[in-house]
Amino acid sequence: MTKHVAVLMGGWSSERPVSLSSGNACADALEAGGFRVSRVDVGRDIGEVLTRLAPDVAFNALHGPFGEDGCIQGLLEVLGIPYTHSGVLASALAMNKPKAIDVMGAAGVPVAESRLIHRLEAAREHVLEPPYVIKPPNEGSSFGVLIVNADALNPPQQLYAEAWPYGDMVMVERYVAGRELTCGVRGDQPLDIIDVVTDHRFYNYEAKYEKGGSKHILPAKLSPFVYQNIQMLALRAHQALGCRGVSRADFRYDDHPGGTGELVCLEVNTQPGMTATSLVPEMAAHAGMDFTALVRWMVEDASCGR
Repeated sequence: MTKHVAVLMGGWSSERPVSLSSGNACADALEAGGFRVSRVDVGRDIGEVLTRLAPDVAFNALHGPFGEDGCIQGLLEVLGIPYTHSGVLASALAMNKPKAIDVMGAAGVPVAESRLIHRLEAAREHVLEPPYVIKPPNEGSSFGVLIVNADALNPPQQLYAEAWPYGDMVMVERYVAGRELTCGVRGDQPLDIIDVVTDHRFYNYEAKYEKGGSKHILPAKLSPFVYQNIQMLALRAHQALGCRGVSRADFRYDDHPGGTGELVCLEVNTQPGMTATSLVPEMAAHAGMDFTALVRWMVEDASCGR
């Protein structure tokens, strides 16, 4: 009997366009792999829609709040529909950057010093010595990320704006210079490491999604010791947060001449981009698993109680 997969995509977070790209790419691959697929642009009536569709599996291609933070996972648990990626707790924990940093740090994963404070306090004075980074605690795709340079006299004044769309609390994190490295995990196996090279100040939304915004070096050119250490830390972070399915850990590594040699894990993404050219599918392809095989594995791995 052909398995019926509902691919959940879209939603209403700021990452809606990215989610639609991921969802349609996964739906195309699943159809090519012989599955019966329902493409679901998720709205507030998602419970009713899923009850009517009664799929065998929900493929979660949502990004950002509601889709990535334990909410949709909880609904799928209530409905008894097996689903992909991480479960309720791991999703909520990884999406809450300050809490995730605490858990990863306690597990021995190196993290940067950070504070969670009200945005108006962050706007009044430097709460960390510049350079540092200000980021929303519960957003993805680098939305709302501000970098404060070493010579900045004042914090970013846009934090005062009434129209600031990312909530009142912000995470202030010590800036770590160096290379942008990322390592995926599939199941309990770390994948290879990509060195993300971009002309942007960091791997921001434009670098991620605009044509020519970044260059991916796979495998990253690192010493064997550093390479294996990053893979070990990506797996440790995945396991410490309780992730399932696929995840991706992002690192900064300061190995430039005169640098500190510091290696820091910035975050773990439980819903990494899932187009054929996204980072985790690119890593899986390098390991010999093409995109159709990867999404098939994710469907076969789906469950409740994750």
